[in-house]
This record gives sequence, structure tokens and C-alpha cells, in this order.
Amino acid sequence: MTDVVIAGIGQTPVGEHWEISLRDLAVDAIRDALKDSGGLKPQALFVGNMLAPNLSNQAHLGALIADFAGLTGIEAITLEASGASGGAALRQGYLSIASGMVDVALVIGVEKFTDKIGSDVEEATATESDADFESIHGMTIGAQAALLMKRYMHENNVPENGFAGFALTAHANGVANKNAAFRKAIKAETYAKSEMVSDPLKIFDMAPHLDGAAALVLTRRELIPANGQSQPVKIAGSAASSDTLALHDRKDMLFFDTAQISAGKAMKQAGIVLNQINFFEYHDIFNIYAALQLEAVGFAIKGKGWKLAEDGSIGLSGRIPCATMGGMKARGFAGGASGVYQAVEAVIQLRGQAGANQIADATYGLIQSLGGPASTAVSHILQKLG
Repeated sequence: MTDVVIAGIGQTPVGEHWEISLRDLAVDAIRDALKDSGGLKPQALFVGNMLAPNLSNQAHLGALIADFAGLTGIEAITLEASGASGGAALRQGYLSIASGMVDVALVIGVEKFTDKIGSDVEEATATESDADFESIHGMTIGAQAALLMKRYMHENNVPENGFAGFALTAHANGVANKNAAFRKAIKAETYAKSEMVSDPLKIFDMAPHLDGAAALVLTRRELIPANGQSQPVKIAGSAASSDTLALHDRKDMLFFDTAQISAGKAMKQAGIVLNQINFFEYHDIFNIYAALQLEAVGFAIKGKGWKLAEDGSIGLSGRIPCATMGGMKARGFAGGASGVYQAVEAVIQLRGQAGANQIADATYGLIQSLGGPASTAVSHILQKLG
């Protein structure tokens, strides 16, 4: 199979962009990615978005964004897989190039949470769960994560502030990321005293819903223009998996099967084993999700994922650095854009451009996006090229 590479990246700062429309956010990221690629011309556009019809009163984003980016005439579609929408768009872009049907693909993830406020946002995000058996009874995604976290803590004897390490790591890593919404480190006592959202879920156990856009230009290695200024990064592995939508329908609610399956397939495709991965960008919209991903992928045994945050194993100098640019917790959760932000940040690492957050000799990075509590998981292995 031909080498599929990321030839260009672009991103906007994550934040409350009241004054910027969804389409303008997308176009800003696209322009930067096309410039970074050396001026490649895409034949297809894949848009990752989670909630624009609910929050921005806008569907049909493929045509909309192609139009405002000056790309009318190309194939343009939207991918929706809840929080994994950006990862799903990246996978479809990858498949289009790998198949030989497309020479250059543009992937954009974009979301605007601040077009609505309060209960409207809660109502919108609840659509990622089972409408007939979960959200109709008043279950929010935060309350569900709290119940999952409570069960995990009970079964594994996790102390009250046992998840603090995830927040401390993310916020420490976010300090040097100019595109992160929160660029201030926090202390353990700050976490301990933070507001309880839904027992035992504290405010620092969850990522804020914010606006942002990130873009990627994909092509085959042999098509990279001679005037390209940036080092391409290979997509060495790509895989996706699905599970029951309703959490209560699973045999084991405390194991993310999709995370294990998709990561395993991606690593097999890349021809690598777990200890060759130099960093892991997990989907830390909730700290409990991060712990469960570490266990499912194989970095920790079942019930011990939280320990890797407690003992510093996920720090920049740890055994498996995670959320290396702040993750969703410090960067902010930009819905369907989040998986594309992960890829942009991984490319920055593999190019050696991460500055104070640079992982020494990074060759392979694993990025993984989740839709809901791992009802969908999309995993990619990105590889530095010599």
C-alpha cells in the first residue's frame, strides 16, 4: 500500500469565539493547512462535526465550507460520530488517498459550542447517547461519566482525589501551547478544592466545551510538492470500531472494547508493538475516559490506569507521555474538531516543533478519538519519516 502522509496542518486557538462564525473558523484553519502543504489542491473535503445542526442551526457543512474556502466543485461531505467525528473524518480522508481514488484530501474538524448556552448545550450533547433508554430519562453525558467514575473508584479502591494526576498533567502541558484555552498549571490542592459537578466528578475531571477548527492536508508521499516547507508525517495505521450506544448494554462497562480493538488494528497495520509508541493523545473529555483508554490500549492493567497519572508515567518525561499539548482538558473540547486537533498536535511532535513540550526522539504517536463512552473509537498511528 502506498504511503499516506499528512503534508499540511492548520489550527485556530480553542476558546469562546462569539464573534467568529463556524464557517470562518473552518476557513481560517484550512488556509493555514493548504499553505503549510506547499499549495496542494484538494479534490475531496471531509468535515468532522458533532453538533452544528443542533447548536449552529446548520447542516450540509461539506458544501458550505467548500464554498467559503473557494473549493466549489470538489467532493465534500460531513462525518458525524459524536466526539470521534474528527477522527472519523481523518480516517475517511486516509482511505480516500490509500484507495488511489483521491490524490489530495482536505480534512477539517470544526465546532461551535458557544452559539448556544446552558440547557441548550446539555440537550444537544445528550443526543450522543441512547435517546430511548438514556437521555429521555434525564441522563447527561456528565452524569453518566460520574456514575462510571464512581463505579470504577469503588471496584478499584481509588482514593477521593485519585484522578488528580490527569488534570495536573494536562494543565502543565497546556502552558506552552499557544492554541490552548487554559495555559496555567494547577496544583494538587487546587484540584482537591475544585467544584463538584456530579459526585465524584469535579470540574477538573472534565474538559470544557469550546469552539475551534483544525485542518489537515493528506496526500501520497510521492505527490508532495518540491516547494513544501514542512516535513510530512506518515499515517502508518488507521482503524475504527463500534460498541453498543447504551452503556448499560455492555458486558463490562469498565472496559472500552473499541479502544482496544481500534488501537490493536492500527498498530498491526503499522507493524509496531505497544512499547514502540512514544506518546499517546487520548480522548480526555473526562478523566475516567483517559484511565479506561490507558487500560484498553494496554499501557496499564485493568483497574490501574489511574495509577499512571498518580505516579507521573503520563508526564512529558514519563513512560508514556499523554496529552502532550494539554489534551482536551487544557486545550478545550472542540467537539467534532477534537480528533483533528489531536492529529495536528501529533504532527507538531513528530516534526520536532513542540518546543518546551517536545518528546525526545519521538517516532510513533498514537491518537485515539471516542464517540460517547467509547461507543465509537477511531485510532491512528502517526510516524515520523526520515
